[in-house]
Amino acid sequence: MALTDIISPKQAVSLYGLLLERIRRSPDLPAYESYFADLKQWQSITWGEVAKQVAKWQSTLRKEGLEAGDRVAINLRNCVDWVLFDQAALSLGLIVVPLYPDDRPDNVAYILSDANVKLLLLQNQKQWKSLQASLSDNHELQTVIIHNHSDEKLNAPALYEQDWLQDANEPLIADNCIGDELASIIYTSGTTGRPKGVMLSHQNMLSVAFAASQYIDIFNSDKFLSFLPLSHTLERTAGYYLPMMSGSSVAYSRGIPQLAEDMLNVKPTVLIAVPRIFERIYDRLNAQLSDKHAIAQMLFKACKDIGWHKFEYEQGRKKWHPRLMAWPLLEKIIADKVQQKLGGEMRVIVSGGAALSQPVAELFIGLGFSLLQGYGLTETSPVIGVNQLEHNFPTSVGRPIPGVSVKIAANDELIVNGPGNMLGYWNNPEATAQIIDNDGWLHTGDQARISLSGHIYITGRIKDILVLSNGEKVPPADIEAAILFDDLFEQALVIGEGQAYLTTLLVLNADNWPVLAKEYQLDPENEESLTDKALQGEIIQRLRTLLSHFPAYAKIRRVTLFLEPWTIENDLMTPTMKIKRAKVIEHHQSVIDAMYE
Repeated sequence: MALTDIISPKQAVSLYGLLLERIRRSPDLPAYESYFADLKQWQSITWGEVAKQVAKWQSTLRKEGLEAGDRVAINLRNCVDWVLFDQAALSLGLIVVPLYPDDRPDNVAYILSDANVKLLLLQNQKQWKSLQASLSDNHELQTVIIHNHSDEKLNAPALYEQDWLQDANEPLIADNCIGDELASIIYTSGTTGRPKGVMLSHQNMLSVAFAASQYIDIFNSDKFLSFLPLSHTLERTAGYYLPMMSGSSVAYSRGIPQLAEDMLNVKPTVLIAVPRIFERIYDRLNAQLSDKHAIAQMLFKACKDIGWHKFEYEQGRKKWHPRLMAWPLLEKIIADKVQQKLGGEMRVIVSGGAALSQPVAELFIGLGFSLLQGYGLTETSPVIGVNQLEHNFPTSVGRPIPGVSVKIAANDELIVNGPGNMLGYWNNPEATAQIIDNDGWLHTGDQARISLSGHIYITGRIKDILVLSNGEKVPPADIEAAILFDDLFEQALVIGEGQAYLTTLLVLNADNWPVLAKEYQLDPENEESLTDKALQGEIIQRLRTLLSHFPAYAKIRRVTLFLEPWTIENDLMTPTMKIKRAKVIEHHQSVIDAMYE
């Protein structure tokens, strides 16, 4: 029987206090599950075993001579050691700075310098080698711990975790943390300029995790599958502290390439992800469907459409219709099979971090998944709003979670006030004053409207609006999202600020481009093929169809095609997979100029 066993922020006091209370309440329940490659199997540990491991990390960290308030950084892929390090550091009053495993070395070096980090936990020796070249001579790193052991010898200040971490049979230390004190500095991976360090307290993250648990039932029998980086605030608050708060277990995925297999084996009940994951599944299902017989395609569409009608009927927005009688059969022969591919036990799916498109939401919900869209910022710890199972408007980002107030300010900007609002930006009072006004309202930079039911609808970004030379305003993100529904396109960036018309830069999908190239008798490996007139005409026609519901002034006149994607490695994408618009434009300025000649 599913039980709720939620620890409140008042009971926890701090993030470390949350762990202590969870260990006290359920020492024998499973806490974390990991895949061991040498054994070729998944194994779990209990909360009681977590306690022993955290005590070992505490004992070793205390010998580093660090003082409360010192900054320590972690750059690991999701694993139990991420939790152990985080909790041990927090218990000693240290400030944790999470880093993205795939971030560029120069960006990591900047963060380490800006936060004056004294101790760093890294995944492997390769990371350390790459980072050393970017570190300035006046860095404050005293110790660098390498998680994965190898035979290569290390020189100070680096040493392997297995050599550093000492066996100790000591009890967990008492919780001396103060809830309103700084717990973590999380650097936002901005699409322009240097990242800023968001200062979050213990109570910031506890309050948001607790409010989310009051909006969506989470049981101690639930199992989360964790694959978004724990350095991402959504995963950290909702995929780490929330399960600890509810007594749920967490399984750590081996990575995106193994995600489908992990879901089959782990059988999660709760999944937190970004829209890109759902878009990939959407594309894969459509690609598989295109090879099926017309009858199979018709049945799949009927299943999705009737499933969507059923959802709308259950939400009280549509009347009952006789075709709903076909749902049990369609569910058995189609929807259940898709659900089994995600483990077959999925109870709740939450999408956040970016806008989820309506067609993708309709597909998942139509196939019987309980998919909820949410919204927030790193600066709000991060959740501002989320839909509920019984009040789900998929085109909205839900209603504000308990304790959070929102309103619409000038320029239709959404502003927010709540216990999750950050303490400010690290060493940057000017930036703090720009985002938090004198009354304590945090300005999101997002344009929105709020319905009579209280649901928030994000309508655009204040800074991301393109103004054409005729004064027409165009939201590029909406157009780019529409373009990416064609699986020929992997990435898109719309250009047009101050111009008479719109153009776009398009990165072609590596799997689907060769098929189209063959159609036009072009060499897919030769970049000159991308300028073929017939191909360009085909692309423009595709865009015309994709953007048919946009106003006439929002049509794309010219395109430039690319085979090389914009990535973190070439510094054209942030670690949170957002395109650095300004950098891409700068990088391709010459071809952009050519499109306006």
